[in-house]
Amino acid sequence: MNRILFADGECDAEHRLVLRDRRAAHILNVLRAGVGDTLRVGRIDGPVGTGCVETASAGEIRLRVALDGAAPEPWIDLLLAVPRPKVLGRLWAQLAALGVGRIILVNAARVERCYFDTHWLDPAVYTPLLIEGLEQAGTTRLPEVWIRRGFKPFVEDELERGYAGCLKLLAHPGPATDVSLPPPWPAGSARPLLAVGPEGGWTAYECGQLETRGFQRFSLGSRALRTDTACLALLGRLLPLAPA
Repeated sequence: MNRILFADGECDAEHRLVLRDRRAAHILNVLRAGVGDTLRVGRIDGPVGTGCVETASAGEIRLRVALDGAAPEPWIDLLLAVPRPKVLGRLWAQLAALGVGRIILVNAARVERCYFDTHWLDPAVYTPLLIEGLEQAGTTRLPEVWIRRGFKPFVEDELERGYAGCLKLLAHPGPATDVSLPPPWPAGSARPLLAVGPEGGWTAYECGQLETRGFQRFSLGSRALRTDTACLALLGRLLPLAPA
């Protein structure tokens, strides 16, 4: 946990934050912080700063918080064919840590219908994992999560409306290709959209629908990777283009 995050409303009017949960346990048992120590803190979806330990007792930490910095903004969005549930469970924290701003989980021909019934799609389950990823990366911006059960309705009705004019990359196994990537885009510009299909890849129809709407092929090679491996490798390849 590289930054202690708290929700809006947890601080009182005097900018004091009292923790008695896993965060307090981490501060006491892992960071071994004591009175007078300064910790990195941040408000979820808000600024970052420091927290000075005022009291540290068994199971409770009291911090005096000062927020004076801006957290890094998300730099990319992900269109992801719903993976196997256990893979999705592993991905949540990683995607948040890597700076994904919106995670669009969509149906595809090679997605099993039962994947939409998994508890990993419950906000009460995935939100703590997203926060865990933010704590690891030291940032605060919680990714949006969209769940779309229809590939065609999403592509025809929402995709063009929400992502017109931005860089769109279609990840698909095949000969290694590298599209003409732009230089690092400036902060505040439209985020690019990366589409990652099922572990068997997008179908020819799905590729055609996406390419018709401006997606460019972006392949790391012919290996058919697990969804979590593919996502992390692709995002790692693109990360140097993110705004500083």
